[in-house]
Amino acid sequence: MMKESMIQVICGSGRGKTTSAMGRGISALARGKCVIMVQFLKGALDSDNMEIIQRLEPEFKLFRFEKTPVFFDRLTGEEKEEASICIRNGLNFAKKVLVTGECDILILDELLGILDEGIITFEELAAVIEQARQAQIELILTGAVYPETLNGYVDEVTRLTTQSYEHPEE
Repeated sequence: MMKESMIQVICGSGRGKTTSAMGRGISALARGKCVIMVQFLKGALDSDNMEIIQRLEPEFKLFRFEKTPVFFDRLTGEEKEEASICIRNGLNFAKKVLVTGECDILILDELLGILDEGIITFEELAAVIEQARQAQIELILTGAVYPETLNGYVDEVTRLTTQSYEHPEE
């Protein structure tokens, strides 16, 4: 049976993009799939929160390449330059995963964020998508900002928004 590539985007200003992507990955485990998730712009891995994810290994693997525990948007200019190098290393790792076919589903969490930050170009993002299609690997991208130039490159876009409601006083 031939595998089919599927390119999904989970985006928007709402919360839950990473959680949604992880949920899709965990659901895939039930279908016997292997999942690799590479996170960007979120700082170094927090060992306290890794225990749960580690229970899912080797079928679900999570990687971060940034060295500081601080989120990217809170770094100084010099720290952002250093983090950008680490982020590019993470992207190169993701490209290697696509070439070697190490997984059925590759989640690139906040890849749209590194595009928005100018760390990668749209052409680089398009090349990653094309590489996933050629490898017939399902690709899930997340990020707050969805560039309309992605229309035609992706198969599914899920937009998350946050709404606040005022609760009447009791």
